Amino acid sequence: QVRLAESGGASVQTGGSLRLSCAASEYIGRGYCLAWFRQAPGKEREGVAYAAGGNSYYADSVKGRFTIAQDNSKNMFYLQMNSLKPEDTGMYYCVATPIRLFGGPCRNYEYKSWGQGTQVTVSS
Repeated sequence: QVRLAESGGASVQTGGSLRLSCAASEYIGRGYCLAWFRQAPGKEREGVAYAAGGNSYYADSVKGRFTIAQDNSKNMFYLQMNSLKPEDTGMYYCVATPIRLFGGPCRNYEYKSWGQGTQVTVSS
């Protein structure tokens, strides 16, 4: 199973930007669903961005501000976060899983391999 490691989290002020990186232990190209989740203190983990085969999907809370992108040559994918808000604060995790025939959209998949995450803190 592919292993992933997140990096790039930091403390920023409202309106700032960050780019989170996810390094994969092996190739994660067009045959994978890629996703970023986050978990705020006292809240459930939520998916914020998904990508597969050149398509992407974003949670309403981040649409227009976050962008998921991948660099297959480096086995990396990223989450560019702009116009950050205090409610974006949380631990961010990257995950990936192979696409299954008739598996539906990536947001419906179960992601099983979770890394340590990277902390994002947005202050007002």
